[in-house]
Amino acid sequence: MTPVLRAVLALSMLALPLCAPAQVMAEPVTFTTAQDHRNMMDQLHIETLRPGANGDENAPDHANYDEARANPYPDWPDILTRDNGQPVTSPDQWWQQRRPEIVAAFEREVYGRVPAHVPAVTWRIKASEAETLEGMAIVATHLTGHADNSAAPDITSDIDAMLIMPAASKTPAPVLIMFDWSPIRFPAPLKPEPEPANVDPRMAPFQAAARAGMLERLQHLLGDGWGVLLINPGSFQADNGAGLTRGIIGLTNQGQPRKPEDWGALRAWAWGASRALDYLSTRPDVDKNHVGIEGVSRYGKAALVTMAFDQRFYMGLIGSSGEGGAKPHRRNFGEAVENLTGEGEYHWMAGNFLKYGGPKNAGDLPVDAHQLIALAAPRLIFISYGIPKEGDAKWLDQQGSYMATVAAGSAWKLLGAKDLGVGNDYRTAQMPPPLTELMDGQLAWRQHVGGHTDTPNMASFIQWADRHMGRETTSK
Repeated sequence: MTPVLRAVLALSMLALPLCAPAQVMAEPVTFTTAQDHRNMMDQLHIETLRPGANGDENAPDHANYDEARANPYPDWPDILTRDNGQPVTSPDQWWQQRRPEIVAAFEREVYGRVPAHVPAVTWRIKASEAETLEGMAIVATHLTGHADNSAAPDITSDIDAMLIMPAASKTPAPVLIMFDWSPIRFPAPLKPEPEPANVDPRMAPFQAAARAGMLERLQHLLGDGWGVLLINPGSFQADNGAGLTRGIIGLTNQGQPRKPEDWGALRAWAWGASRALDYLSTRPDVDKNHVGIEGVSRYGKAALVTMAFDQRFYMGLIGSSGEGGAKPHRRNFGEAVENLTGEGEYHWMAGNFLKYGGPKNAGDLPVDAHQLIALAAPRLIFISYGIPKEGDAKWLDQQGSYMATVAAGSAWKLLGAKDLGVGNDYRTAQMPPPLTELMDGQLAWRQHVGGHTDTPNMASFIQWADRHMGRETTSK
C-alpha cells in the first residue's frame, strides 16, 4: 500500500463518526397526574403509600391536633453535628463541611437536584409604561424570560413577570420578588392574560385573598421606595403532576418522565426566581445586593427553598408555608408527609421523597425543616403566620414552625448573627402570643391576627429589613 493510499484511508476512518446517523429525540410523554405518580412509584419499587391526613376536622381520619401526640419523633437531626458525629464549632466547618452535607441531603431526598443542563433564559421587555398607583408615580415593565427550547421545540417554558419600580427613586432600590398566584395583570392598560388551566380548586379562596392583598403590599413596598417583581410560577412550571413532562422540568428532560432525584416544582419555582434575580442584576435602578423573595402557602415553601439554595438573595418573607416549608416533617400535627407524597402534592418534591410515605416514614428523613431554614443563615429570614380562626388553618402547624425557627437559630449564632433570642431548644419552645415581635436579629418571627396571607406582616417586615439595610422607613 502506497503512503498516499494509507493517508487517504486514515482520513476516511477519522471521518466515519461524522457519518453516523443522528440521534432521534423521543416524543414527549403525556401523562395524567395518576400515571406520572404511578411511574415514580414503579421506579422506586413502591407498591402502596400510606394515605395522607384529612383536613376536615369532622372526618374520622382527620389530622391530629392534639399536642400530646404531636411529637412521635422528638429527636431531630442536629444542625451543628456532622453526619459522622463530629461537632461543628466554627464558621469554616459550617461552610466547608456541614452546610454542603445538609444541601446534598435535601437535594437527594426532599426537593431534588436542578440539572446542570437546564436551558438558558433570555429576557425581553413586552411593554413598559409610566403609571400611578394610589397617587404614586411608578414605572411598570412586563417581562418574559424565555427558556431556550431548541433541543425540544414542542415544549415551551416562559417566565411571566412584572417589574414595578418607584419613578422618583434617585438611587438603586431594593427589590422584593413576589410569587404571584395568577397571570400578570398589572398595570391595567396591559391586556390581562387568561387564567391558567388545571388550577387546584382548593386554592381558589387563597388566590382571591392574595389578589385582594396585593394592592396593599404594593403600596407598602413602593411607598417605602422599594421595587417589586411579580412572578407567576405557573407560567413556567404547572402546579400538578401532569405538568412534569412539560414546563421547565419537562423541557430540561426533553419531555421524558423524571428520575427519583430530579427536581420537583418547588425547586423549579425557586429556579425561576433565581433567573429573575439574574435579570435584576443587569438593571442600574436595582440595588442588586438587596433583593429578596416572598411567597405565601405553597409559594411560601418555594420562597424558603429559594433562600436555602441561592445565597445571592439577601432576605426572605416566608408566609404560612406549612409542611414542606417551615413545618417539621417529624411533627404529627396537621398536614403530614403522607399528604406531600400523595397525588395532589408529590410534584412539589423529588421523586425520592415518596419513599417516606411508605415504606419509610418522617423519622427516617435525614433532614428536616429547621435545617432548611438554617441554610439561609446568616441572611435575613422572616417567618410569618396568621391565626386559625381567621383562616390560617391549624393544618399549617404554627407551633411546629416556631419550634423549627427556634432550632434553626443555632446557625445564625455560629455565624456571628442574631436569632430570635429565645434559645435554641425546640423541645421546650412555646410559641408566643400573636403580634409578639421577635425581630431583633437577622432571623425573625411574627404571627399576625389575620388569615392565610402575609399582608398584615408586610409593614413589620419592611421596617425590619430597612433597619438591616441602613434605610429609613417612610411608608406606613
